[in-house]
Amino acid sequence: MEAASGEAFPVENPAKRAIIATVPRGTAVDVELAVRSASDAFPAWSAVAPRERGRMLLQIADAMEARLEDVARLIALETGNALRTQARAEARISADIFRYFGGLGGELKGATIPLGDSVLSYTRREPLGVVGAIIPWNAPVLLAALKIAPALCAGNTMVLKTAEDAPLAVLLMAEICQQFLPAGVLNVLTGFGVECGAPLLNHPAIAKLSFTGSTAVGKIVMEAASHRIVPVSLELGGKSPSIVFPDADEDWVVEGIVAAMRFTRQSQSCTAGSRLFLHRSVFDSFLDKLSAKVSTLRIGDPLAEDTDVGTIINERQFNRVCGYIESGLAEPDAKLVAGGLPPTDGPLSEGYFVQPTIFAHTSNDWRLSREEIFGPVLVAIPWTDEADVIRMANDTHYGLAAYLWTHDIGKALRTAHQVQAGWVQINQGTGQSPGQSYGGYKQSGLGREFSLEAMLDSFTQLKNITVNLTR
Repeated sequence: MEAASGEAFPVENPAKRAIIATVPRGTAVDVELAVRSASDAFPAWSAVAPRERGRMLLQIADAMEARLEDVARLIALETGNALRTQARAEARISADIFRYFGGLGGELKGATIPLGDSVLSYTRREPLGVVGAIIPWNAPVLLAALKIAPALCAGNTMVLKTAEDAPLAVLLMAEICQQFLPAGVLNVLTGFGVECGAPLLNHPAIAKLSFTGSTAVGKIVMEAASHRIVPVSLELGGKSPSIVFPDADEDWVVEGIVAAMRFTRQSQSCTAGSRLFLHRSVFDSFLDKLSAKVSTLRIGDPLAEDTDVGTIINERQFNRVCGYIESGLAEPDAKLVAGGLPPTDGPLSEGYFVQPTIFAHTSNDWRLSREEIFGPVLVAIPWTDEADVIRMANDTHYGLAAYLWTHDIGKALRTAHQVQAGWVQINQGTGQSPGQSYGGYKQSGLGREFSLEAMLDSFTQLKNITVNLTR
């Protein structure tokens, strides 16, 4: 469907720097039409039995699985994320998200409050209305599924704006969803932030805002919500610590650090463990093993089956990441352990390829240790005192994820309890799973995703009803 203006904008393949599609350039007029469609659909959709809404989500999950390869290839084509290591996994977990929330329709229930035999007092979970959702480009299908599935299961309708750099796979997912949903329940817009996102944030009929992206834009979303006192969920940035204790100087930990840093996703992840705190006694030996491991990662065409690492999303982000690498190279106290600036000739120069890069530094206070780079640049910092490493880990305005590595489970749990992060993993660097409550502390966000309690807290409101039974 075209934008009301008839205008469109291009979508680029970052591995080739070539245009692969054009999509509608939505504006405030299109936002108005989409919100009106969602508002008109809300009364009937909210009246559908929750288990029936869940059944539709289960049908979407089955259809997503049947189109898994199509979805995955589109993800790889438009984001630059490697098909084998990233895109297929994203397509698969996106289907799992629909299946998980599809099974939770029967959990949208309230409670009775014992006030005596002459009074009936109970609560019920009710949907909020039209949800306005905005997603980024780094895992577009997964992040769209995380907003669509719980919001619709809870009885809301939705207007979702895609990221302008990665709309194609989300549009395919929306096409699959529309096979099973009533008209108007899910509305997807493509467009730019100022032209399309801002009108959505400020539309008076939006009853809830759900945003995933940078902390800077999250503050804008929160301000827009404050003007109308509407609830808001924010999943924002991170500068997550990985803490390696002296008993964990082992190959499996090295592999875990590579996974936690999301190197095979070009570290374009808010959960990337980009601050590596290594105990001083193992600092050099661990970095030697890590550098050797990183050097084996194959960088190349995201659609090739033998590729481990793909490309940065666009030229703007590519230049930004290169700027951080240049800053690291110019820092007198920093040592380049692996990687560096990307090649200027050869096959990798044809796209936005950046090799995994590791710097060693003695301080947690320099720019590369404090700012979210959103690219494959890791900073390793030595420590000796446990209280000091916990202080350094917490010395950030972010608080999304943390990774701890040790054979001493007591020490690991004590540290996990002291680290200021909403999602802590011990001895693994994997991604989130349906059912886990996921979200950040401090400026990494508000609210939770991935779980039943997240759906209830984020997409329903609680009503209390009290009846005097003696009248």
